[in-house]
Amino acid sequence: MTDLHIISKQTVALPNTPYQARHFINGVAQHSADGRKSDRISPSHGVVVSQAALGSEVETEAAIKAARAAFDDGRWSRLSGKARAAVLNKVADLIEANVEKLALIETLESGKPISQARGECGGAADLWRYAASLARTSHGDSHNALGSDILAVVLKEPIGVVSIITPWNFPFWILSQKLPFALAAGCTCVVKPSEVTPSTTAMLAEMLVEAGLPAGVCNIVLGYGNPVGSLMCTHGDVDMVTFTGSTAVGKLITKSAGDTLKKVALELGGKNPQVIFPNCDLEGAADAVTFGIYFNVGQCCNSSSRIIVHEDIADAFVARVVEMSGRVAFGNPLHPDTQVGAIVTSEHAAKIDGYVRDAVAAGAEVCIGGGAFSVPGLGGQFYQPTVLRGVIADMAIAREEVFGPVLVVMTFRMLEEAIQLTNDATYGLSAGIWCDDIHTCLKFSRRAQAGTVWTNTWMDGFPEVTFGGVKQSGQGREIGAYGFDEFLEVKSLVMRVGRTRAPWVKKA
Repeated sequence: MTDLHIISKQTVALPNTPYQARHFINGVAQHSADGRKSDRISPSHGVVVSQAALGSEVETEAAIKAARAAFDDGRWSRLSGKARAAVLNKVADLIEANVEKLALIETLESGKPISQARGECGGAADLWRYAASLARTSHGDSHNALGSDILAVVLKEPIGVVSIITPWNFPFWILSQKLPFALAAGCTCVVKPSEVTPSTTAMLAEMLVEAGLPAGVCNIVLGYGNPVGSLMCTHGDVDMVTFTGSTAVGKLITKSAGDTLKKVALELGGKNPQVIFPNCDLEGAADAVTFGIYFNVGQCCNSSSRIIVHEDIADAFVARVVEMSGRVAFGNPLHPDTQVGAIVTSEHAAKIDGYVRDAVAAGAEVCIGGGAFSVPGLGGQFYQPTVLRGVIADMAIAREEVFGPVLVVMTFRMLEEAIQLTNDATYGLSAGIWCDDIHTCLKFSRRAQAGTVWTNTWMDGFPEVTFGGVKQSGQGREIGAYGFDEFLEVKSLVMRVGRTRAPWVKKA
């Protein structure tokens, strides 16, 4: 096995009892009508850390009914932007006050390091505050040059009831990329978190109540995609579905939502490249590549899972990334120095390993890693930092989303070749370029088929800057003003001043 920097100790104690996650419907936290629950066993510690109510059509119908009633009677949708913003800002304050509670359960359910969970949960408060600012500043347009007797106004109105379906890799952050923006727009919501990481979403319900969100405006149903998620995507009282997850599931949602012509916003997979030129900060690039592939155990839609490096520097650059990979701290997520934790499930770990084994069988070379490993006292649901060379464009590992700590290396000679390799993918979420020539950076950025392009950095994000993909990485946008607009319908209002309209029917 590769020599790794492994941390086995922990500085945060495990809870004495599992967290009890319940549905939140029409302002009330409740168990399932049939009493069913699901247990979440921590991928890092192997113990039950939460028990969640397991929803059925009964809870889902009740949640949608509550959201529909809350929207239609205007208890939230007709409030002023100022009033909605006040509630969202209170939620942000409560999130910051509860960061440690949120981060601990997210670490235990997902396997990510607690330092990253703290950053995710605490940082989410900024998304709520930015959404609050949009609630107060949203406006339409006016047209006063249509004639002296005509005034037209373009209004922006909330789309209605929104189904929000979130994944397990960043459960609280991705929820906060969607929910506060939908609420800021005046929508009402039904939320389903992943059954693997339900607890931080359930915890948020208490904060919504304390912040003064009216009952029925946000409802949470825990459980599996079938039946909960599928009903949320097909129900006639739902106006929009926003989903983050796999491309395969996104396609199914698009088909099922089509029967009622719901609006669908999707943030899906990625196979994101970083292109490395010789004339750049090579040390900074190597560090960013290392961060980009191992952050959140590589279980990130924005993971830079492939690098396209210039032939002249490929050997030296890969050697530097391999050396850095060996110094990344893998291990116990409950130690603040741990940088990479456990794989979320044993099934997903096997899938990652299958990609690596197939690539090796097809001729790829393992530079470091290439297999699972055990952390003393925690078991073997961890995967080594892995770098593969000799990868060609038609290998599955070069084209498909592995969603793990596995980096593939490809090389190029000319910019045109780098652009071609970048765009030779069904995905188009993000891409990056490292080069000191601004003209090269601009040319690459304009031609890269990606929703986000980073130049001389990786994965810098801000609530103001919208996010989303092209091709099979999704449709629609999240965060920023464009993400806020996803939850709004546009209505044109044309008003005639005075009785100046000429009659169409001639007088008898």
